[in-house]
Amino acid sequence: MFRRIDRYIVRQLVVAIIYVLICLTAAIWLTQSLRLIDLIVNRGLPISTFLYLTVLLLPQFLALVTPIACFSAILFTYNRMIGDSEMVVLFGAGIGPTSLARPAIITAIGVTAVGYALMLYFMPAAYRDFKDMQFEVRNNYSNVLLREGVFTSMGDRLTVYIRRQTSEGQLFGILIHDGRNPDSPETLIAEQGALVVTETGPRVVLINGNRQARDEQNRLTTLYFDRYTVEIGNIQQEYAGRWREPRERFLHELLMPSNDPEDIRLRNRLMTEAHNRIASPLLSLSFAMIGLACLFSGEFSRRGRPYKILTAVVLVFTCQALFLGSMTLAARIPSAAGLMYACVVIPIIGSLYALLRRRRKPPATVEAVAT
Repeated sequence: MFRRIDRYIVRQLVVAIIYVLICLTAAIWLTQSLRLIDLIVNRGLPISTFLYLTVLLLPQFLALVTPIACFSAILFTYNRMIGDSEMVVLFGAGIGPTSLARPAIITAIGVTAVGYALMLYFMPAAYRDFKDMQFEVRNNYSNVLLREGVFTSMGDRLTVYIRRQTSEGQLFGILIHDGRNPDSPETLIAEQGALVVTETGPRVVLINGNRQARDEQNRLTTLYFDRYTVEIGNIQQEYAGRWREPRERFLHELLMPSNDPEDIRLRNRLMTEAHNRIASPLLSLSFAMIGLACLFSGEFSRRGRPYKILTAVVLVFTCQALFLGSMTLAARIPSAAGLMYACVVIPIIGSLYALLRRRRKPPATVEAVAT
């Protein structure tokens, strides 16, 4: 009978978890996707590329909401069973809290395993692709780089303005201010031109224009030209030198950072992210145990359900807040990283102890109830 009940409860929990995951992930995904709308509206990014970028963010959102989804599903499922008198029948059959909590614990362990898969592989892999694609879009798409009637910053101290751009890529009414050389800033004006993407990066080819600059005596000099090329920057060199954020890195890259100056300077940040990858998936099991301990604490009573649910929510909120606080502290004080593990392990041990205290021995009439 126990195996049949376990399967029934696990099935209810899985359905509830999937439903909550879809709702929470969709809400976060939609709000975060608004940050990328500018790439479509103002920069002409293809919708297919936009959708691909937003999909790459899903593992990050799933890892964030999975513990909350597991906790919410447990509260909803067991509260519904109490409201439908299913729990009354099971308690009357002599099934103790530990046996009733077993399906939820098994489900929470499965959710924790999924969380580790997300945190250790899918999230860093997807976020790395997201940042690479974002970098490419912002630096290498000719239709994204330049916008009509807008002063567009294209790297350090380089600003470009175009009056009109055709579908073939021709530019008209071009103004470029190049301040990359502080000792000799220059302004270029041209009737027309084009943006050309080469192996070394994009270039603006100017036709029929002039170049204005100041000489050593601070006198304005003007050079008229038929054709002039402005190097925007070496995209490949910038890409190769781009520092990867902690969320882009796999666990071994966080635990064993390189000798790069930026890695050395932000070593505490990298180690904190590594501890977060190891500890945060356990929040699913921790929240689940808190919910079970609160639901099965004290004597069984329908009237006490709201108080128990509220207690569970407050404890989970407190646990989450302490975990985030310990992460912030660990980024400044590396020795405080142990607090992150304490925030997830102590609730598991304490809740398990509370459940075992209420263990009951099932009577001999259990088999009759199973049928």
